[in-house]
Amino acid sequence: MSKYIPGNQKHLSLEDRIYIENELNKGETFKNIARFLCKDPTTISKEVRAHRLSDWYHKGTFYNAHNFCIHRFHCRKTNVCGKIILCDVKCTSCPTCNQTCKDFVKEQCKRLDKAPYVCNGCTKKINHCTIAQKYRYDARFADRKYREKLSGSRAGINMTKHELRKKDGIVSPLIEQGQSPYQIITNHPELDMSVRSLYTYLDQGLFTARNIDLKRKPGFKPRKCHKTQITNRTVFEKRLFSDFSELQLSSFVEMDTVHSSRESNKTLLTFFFTKEKLFLAFLLNRCTKGAVRLIFDRLEKRMGTYEFLSVFEYILTDRGSEFGDSVALETGLDEIQRTSIYYCD
Repeated sequence: MSKYIPGNQKHLSLEDRIYIENELNKGETFKNIARFLCKDPTTISKEVRAHRLSDWYHKGTFYNAHNFCIHRFHCRKTNVCGKIILCDVKCTSCPTCNQTCKDFVKEQCKRLDKAPYVCNGCTKKINHCTIAQKYRYDARFADRKYREKLSGSRAGINMTKHELRKKDGIVSPLIEQGQSPYQIITNHPELDMSVRSLYTYLDQGLFTARNIDLKRKPGFKPRKCHKTQITNRTVFEKRLFSDFSELQLSSFVEMDTVHSSRESNKTLLTFFFTKEKLFLAFLLNRCTKGAVRLIFDRLEKRMGTYEFLSVFEYILTDRGSEFGDSVALETGLDEIQRTSIYYCD
């Protein structure tokens, strides 16, 4: 960190990256951007170089006819490939020129070799630029790439293959003899792990021994994965199941979500009409409040506000976090109340 720029010692956020992208489009330097964000200029430089997006622009325009050699404008070579004897066409207009010519020198851009390392803020139009491989900085792509690296670096186990093989030689034979993980960890402190870690490694299949080799674990039922509950208790005011029971309705809609496997974020938003015995399901890419509201808005656009109100007048649902924004679900596109939502106990 530079002694002239006080730092906050925090990671760059999405807002910081959006600011970097906007300033790069204006042609600002790394030093000015770093001064505003209270970072060192090298931090901004590393961020741009690490998360810049490669864009291969090879449409073959008048300025760039699939030839990326610096000699293409004044080169007069013909029949460099030697495949066709009678070929009077200049090799600069041939698509295979760059692969066959020994004097090929790829054209480079100074903006990509030094600061700012990206095409953001360049005065040239993209279809007038003769550089084939371009780089640009996109804030949302950079933030997503950073998040993936942040979680990926913490995934897996903190152990080498040699250490894992050595511990497997101690743990697996003892489990086959009938010893419990707690007993193994207590009698062998050289393993340098907790009992919970040993259970995790066995569950992931990293050792030769498996869960079925344990004495008690195969008899246990798997734990149920409960949905995330609503934390804001003010949502339940006048929306409890007791309030719903007082209405004594003969027809209403039950709403719920059905999650897929743990590796996928896709979810089904389901509606069950109790009187008509009709079941509807809509696919959500993510189980969030915004995704649920988007389904409500789409249905209202297709059906109309008053038709939607007549069909989905009363909705009973559970206390999942995806249903936590009851005001947004109840309020229509024209700020008209389109439904009434109640929660089970």
